[in-house]
Amino acid sequence: MAEPTVAVIGAGPAGLAAAELLAPRCRVTVYDRMPSPGRKLLMAGRGGLNITHSEPLESFLQQYEAAEPWLRPAIEAFPPAALRDWAEALGQPCFVGSSGRVFPRAMKASPLLRAWLARLDGLGVTLRTRCRFAGFDDAAAVRLDTPDGPELIHPDATLLALGGASWARLGSDGAWSGPLADAGVPVVPFRPANCGFVVGWSAPFAERHSGTPLKSVALRSGDRMSRGDMIVTADGLEGGAVYPLAAALRDEIERTGRAVLTLDLRPDMQAAELAARLARVRGRESLSNTLRKALSLAPVAIGLLREIGDTPPPRDPVALAGLLKALPIVLTAPAEMDRAISTAGGVSMQGVDDRFMLRARPGSFVAGEMLDWEAPTGGYLLQAAIATGRAAAHGLLAWLAERIP
Repeated sequence: MAEPTVAVIGAGPAGLAAAELLAPRCRVTVYDRMPSPGRKLLMAGRGGLNITHSEPLESFLQQYEAAEPWLRPAIEAFPPAALRDWAEALGQPCFVGSSGRVFPRAMKASPLLRAWLARLDGLGVTLRTRCRFAGFDDAAAVRLDTPDGPELIHPDATLLALGGASWARLGSDGAWSGPLADAGVPVVPFRPANCGFVVGWSAPFAERHSGTPLKSVALRSGDRMSRGDMIVTADGLEGGAVYPLAAALRDEIERTGRAVLTLDLRPDMQAAELAARLARVRGRESLSNTLRKALSLAPVAIGLLREIGDTPPPRDPVALAGLLKALPIVLTAPAEMDRAISTAGGVSMQGVDDRFMLRARPGSFVAGEMLDWEAPTGGYLLQAAIATGRAAAHGLLAWLAERIP
């Protein structure tokens, strides 16, 4: 009897992971709307591909918060250690960074993606590009928009891994949500996650400092704190120090219309030490010279002190030190969703069974970021995408086994 046919739609990490697991038992075709696969993965690897995290599994799982019970079985079945082993089997040895994050030694996505695609080719997986998912017909067929026009395909099973709704130019535009909703699938509206925020700088500040990084700062929102670097954008803030707080800040803005982010410009120094250093500078020095000589503060940080608030920064060393340790920045909106690293929202967990099959569309499975979950950066996004891709593939195989001997 011929092998069952499976269409995997979406050639990101979740789709490729599913195809790899399915290929030994099915004839698999991977479809993607872009000219080449894995474009968002390649973008993620430009600053060093963070594939997972080395922390204990229980604390790792807590990073998924509300979605943790839903994602737990998939990640427990393919945990961070397994992902590291998988990468090394592709010829990409890994190391653990000082933050606990795990990276390939090559620090790029391209060698891993090339090896992965070569493995899939060796398994007989067919790749078709420039094919966009356009929905389902009334029977078991899937509609595609291709360079040659509309096309209906009739696989024995379908696995959708179409991504979220950010970085549309890399392939994940969320356009699939309409056709799935039309098919009776409950879809939660998209929201930006791991995103920047709008502050609304004055024109002189934005013109002078847009694109400038603030290094080694600490941020606080409520009882949550983050350390790292961030970047002043034309209308707000973004960067690695902001993203761990993004979900809480976004939710606060949705509730109240604003959120306050507290910035510590010198997190490794106590306020008393800052005040003492400031007091040693001669009183006739300008504010900029005082901050530069006493604390080596960058121009963008000095500009922020002048930008925030309705009055000039205090010259009293104690008061100025207090402001340096807790500069309040009012955020008025998340930055545009298409620039977010990831998105929340997508297919509701009520819309799938424990095999990741759509309840409204038996034989169709979903995986990756098109599911309604979110997590911070740090390896959690890629880990969940690959783990759910594999879990959905296992569910698909089990479903096929019930129907095809």
